[in-house]
Amino acid sequence: MRPVFINVGERTNVTGSAKFRKLVVEGDYAAALDVARQQVEAGAQVIDVNMDEGLLDGVVAMRTFLNLIAAEPDIARVPVMIDSSKWEVIEAGLKCVQGKPIVNSISMKAGEAEFREQAVKCLRYGAAVVVMAFDEAGQADTAARKIEICTRAYRILVDEVGFPPEDIIFDPNIFAVATGIEEHDNYAVDFIEATREIKRTLPYARISGGVSNVSFSFRGNEPVRRAIHSVFLYHAINAGMDMGIVNAGDLPVYDDIDPTLREAVEDVILNRPQRTNVSNTERLVDMAPSYKGEKGAAKAVDLKWRDAPVGKRIEHALVNGVTEFIEADTEEARSQAERPLHVIEGPLMDGMNVVGDLFGSGKMFLPQVVKSARVMKQAVAYLEPFMEAEKAGQPRSSNGRILMATVKGDVHDIGKNIVGVVLQCNNYEVVDLGVMVPADRILDEAKARNCDIIGLSGLITPSLDEMVFVAAEMERRGFDIPLLIGGATTSRTHTAVKIEPAYQRGSTTYVVDASRAVSVVSGLLSPTERARNEQATRDEYIRIREQYARGQDVKARASLQQARDNRWRPAQGQTPAPPPSFLGVRAFDAWDLQDLADHIDWTPFFASWELIGRYPLILEDEIVGEAARDLFADAQAMLKRIVDERWFTARGVVGFWPANARGDDIVVWSDETRATELARFHGLRQQIAKSNGKPNLSISDFVAENGADYIGAFAVTAGHGELEKAAAFKAAGDDYSAILATALADRLAEAFAERMHKEVRTTLWGYAPNEAASVEDLIAEKYQGVRPAPGYPAQPDHTEKATLFRLLEAGPNAGMALTESFAMTPPASVSGLYFAHPGSHYFGVGKIDRDQVEDYAARKGWDLATAERWLAPILNYDPYARKRETAA
Repeated sequence: MRPVFINVGERTNVTGSAKFRKLVVEGDYAAALDVARQQVEAGAQVIDVNMDEGLLDGVVAMRTFLNLIAAEPDIARVPVMIDSSKWEVIEAGLKCVQGKPIVNSISMKAGEAEFREQAVKCLRYGAAVVVMAFDEAGQADTAARKIEICTRAYRILVDEVGFPPEDIIFDPNIFAVATGIEEHDNYAVDFIEATREIKRTLPYARISGGVSNVSFSFRGNEPVRRAIHSVFLYHAINAGMDMGIVNAGDLPVYDDIDPTLREAVEDVILNRPQRTNVSNTERLVDMAPSYKGEKGAAKAVDLKWRDAPVGKRIEHALVNGVTEFIEADTEEARSQAERPLHVIEGPLMDGMNVVGDLFGSGKMFLPQVVKSARVMKQAVAYLEPFMEAEKAGQPRSSNGRILMATVKGDVHDIGKNIVGVVLQCNNYEVVDLGVMVPADRILDEAKARNCDIIGLSGLITPSLDEMVFVAAEMERRGFDIPLLIGGATTSRTHTAVKIEPAYQRGSTTYVVDASRAVSVVSGLLSPTERARNEQATRDEYIRIREQYARGQDVKARASLQQARDNRWRPAQGQTPAPPPSFLGVRAFDAWDLQDLADHIDWTPFFASWELIGRYPLILEDEIVGEAARDLFADAQAMLKRIVDERWFTARGVVGFWPANARGDDIVVWSDETRATELARFHGLRQQIAKSNGKPNLSISDFVAENGADYIGAFAVTAGHGELEKAAAFKAAGDDYSAILATALADRLAEAFAERMHKEVRTTLWGYAPNEAASVEDLIAEKYQGVRPAPGYPAQPDHTEKATLFRLLEAGPNAGMALTESFAMTPPASVSGLYFAHPGSHYFGVGKIDRDQVEDYAARKGWDLATAERWLAPILNYDPYARKRETAA
């Protein structure tokens, strides 16, 4: 299993980014939020926020910025590292950050008393801590000093303060090597050896560090610095380093570094005996200028691999996803084997084992693995007639049988399909039941097929409750096999708090993404490791539930009435948009697919394949660039066929109506007389306490309470034909093309939503007829008006889609429908509301308190339990606590 390394983004640190410092000092927090957003989009899994600047009030700046982050779901989805040398700034951050923060840092440099005091406060706030290897005598430089200080701190934190050991992150100090000072030559080795010993002797503690420090002596020579970072991390991560501040998108692959440079760097990092009459540092310094400015040459492509023995040729084809020769090579291997089955269990599985090893070590990525599966399936399909003719009656052995399903009411399965392919590549038999699968069928099939594991997937919020129901049914029916949970809306916390308690006979494990699936499954099916792995997960989930329960004691920062009193109001001179060009609905039967292809935002496309980076920069990324370029080329080729051969049909419908705000709701009128209510959209309001005059927002704020104003709605799909095309590819054994087609259908649907919005702004509503936005401007949302969707941050209630679909008559007009959980079909569909007010903007409601839930239930005509079910992810309290008390 590959060690998991967490990237900490440091561009939201005023001491590490001149741009960020300038924005914060000037009070331009909107642009500062963009810096944080870019960090997350570029792959940062934690953002480090530091406001230690002489011109700033650090307390106010930290509090302001973290409060703003909390209302931005695309940023708030990653943890925050509160970084300051001033305790009062750290504490200000702890008082307002949402989720579990990380404090950077505390140490014993001022003695044990202050260290204990700060640790107790961090524990009270539920924060993890970075502990510097620093005591009264100074920073630790040798391995012995690093181990000594960290051990002493660990014993105080765990034994005396009662700090959870898994919330301790040690920074044993990364110092520069190759400085020309002999005493510095062993600094990297000291860090690596200390890391290994700390991980061995201090259970559950984690290791972090500022990686750029190690290459400081080569500043100005980026190719050499990148090589130093890559080599250092290769050894440090294998020794147990868990996280660090490093630009992951600028790291070369260890194996791809020029061998001469890599050897010289490794000699420096590991402080090996010098190879020549000059020191390792002098040797690296001498060769460094020849690498300055290099980016590395592309690998040559040739057919020399065709000269290798057939087993090696099959391996090459699998690793590189080459289908051209696989049937001929499979036939050659069959002619040399005693039975056709032996080709599968021999060279084909040997090759897939190599694929698994490369993927596990980070040298292959998901698109490449899915291509490997296509080669494997083509070879197996070639052998099947021979095995049938042989009538062997002996199915090949597998590592285990996993049943996978997208739960009832949900239609999304790209992630599930990718996980299934990855598992198949590692010789697991996958039973895929598809989408919208009810609990009874999942459990009946699992029992009938004697499955070893059940895996559930879901994208929309209601799927969370359905997963709880499936888990409870597994308990009721006496299952004891492991249950896996995955999907975009799922989380480790939800799994621990809601799902695992419902299924106690077996284990429940959250799987964060496809890259972890194999290690999780192999650990759960291992006769020797299963019990230990399941117990470790149970212990972890107990801690998560305890932490969650502590978090529920935090009261809302604003009552519903206070939030309403602080509603958003238009700025001076901002008036509602003019009337639309028509009222009612208008359908579009077959929008030009080429037009949609020209409006695709490619960044989310790569993310769906777990390739993180912003397009087009991702194509030149040092680590994933090659995989991204190959994937992009395949996508472009398929997209051309989709357009030319009209694989899909894009249909949509838009509508406009007179509207006015009524509190947090929006009343839709039947005509301009505004006498008859046609429908009502229900809004939710932010309850987070705001400062500096910031309002508590609701979607109703963007519609005038009185006078002439309007609202629009849309529903578009590029999915007519998607499922049939994907099924045809699957039937042909080509999962790669099936997933690629589905991913492109999703991108076309999103492009349709963007393109239709442009048409609305310039023509159909026409409030911005002279807009000249480029495709890049559209993707960056540089235009007037917004199109929030029910079920998403500005209105998290999926049931509002029912009103939207009824008004639009989305069935007859666009061939779209809703499942019982309000997922849209076809799956490649987008819907939402149009707001045209010049002050309208995107926001997230965030957590809400019970007073608003009760009010919302009354407005919707629901009981409290129904409201809590549909609003579960944003509740700022635990409704299950009341239900447990009632039951008791």
